Amino acid sequence: MKRKIVILSCVLLLVVGSTVSVRASDPSPESVIADAVVARPACLAATIVGSVFFVVALPFAAISKSVDKTANALVVAPADATFKRPMGDLKSLGL
Repeated sequence: MKRKIVILSCVLLLVVGSTVSVRASDPSPESVIADAVVARPACLAATIVGSVFFVVALPFAAISKSVDKTANALVVAPADATFKRPMGDLKSLGL
């Protein structure tokens, strides 16, 4: 029993000690400008267009019981990219 506790403690220490603390780097001024001028307006437009398509697709999504998936894909994801993403963070957009 004591041996199991020692092994479990060692494994736990290895797991806790091996976590890497990643600090987000400060965005460059160019990426903040590109985000403010290009990416945010494009994400806002995607949110608006996605909302329109969501309203059109809502009856079909309700029939197939996929309202949550449809809402996340068409409205929530673009809205999060527009309003919750840090300025200059273009990596989360795949850019």
